[in-house]
Parts: sequence; C-alpha cells; structure tokens
Amino acid sequence: MNQEDGGRGVFAISVAADLTSLAIQNIRVYERRGLLAPARSEGGTRLYSRADIETLHRIRDLLAEGLNLAGIARVLEPGGRGGPPARASACLAHFRALSGVKTDRRGIVCGNPRGRRSP
Repeated sequence: MNQEDGGRGVFAISVAADLTSLAIQNIRVYERRGLLAPARSEGGTRLYSRADIETLHRIRDLLAEGLNLAGIARVLEPGGRGGPPARASACLAHFRALSGVKTDRRGIVCGNPRGRRSP
C-alpha cells in the first residue's frame, strides 16, 4: 500500500476513536483480536492509516448489525470465508434472515431486534 491509498499510519488512537465514534479501549480489543494491525512508531505508539479507519468503520457497522467479534473476523478475513464485500453482504443478509433483525436501506438496525421493550 502506498501513501496515496491510505496505507501510511498517521492518526493516533485518540483521533481514530473520534473519527469512528468508538472507545479507545474497544479499538485496542479489536487489535488484540486480530481485526486490524495499525503501524507503530519507533516508540511503540499506534498509528492508524485511512485504511485502518475504514476497517474500524466496518467493524462498528458489523457490530451494529449484530455480529460478534468472531463473526466479524470471518467477514474481514481476506480470501477466506469472509471474502470480498459481496460475500460479507450475503453473510449479513443470511444472518438478518435467521435472526429476524430488521434494517433500513442503509443496513442500520431498526427497532428492537430481540423483541424486548425499551426501558
């Protein structure tokens, strides 16, 4: 990946958290689980690229769809069962059909997917 296509790590974890609306601790968990691997500075500071930010957005969206981290790992897995985005969409459609989760046209979960009353 070259600098023009978002492969160079430039964002600190706090900026990545702000850009993705994720908690810093959750981003660290996603790294420990192997969902992303940000670059590191010589001092060991995580440096997130634009591609890493896109991956974090995807993780956030998949969590909103109801997938757990193991399922997300399979969707993000290159060349594996997750495969290309079309495969990921098919997996999500199948999951929604099985779980009864309803989504709007953007794929965002609508209502209460488990049929529970809100407090």
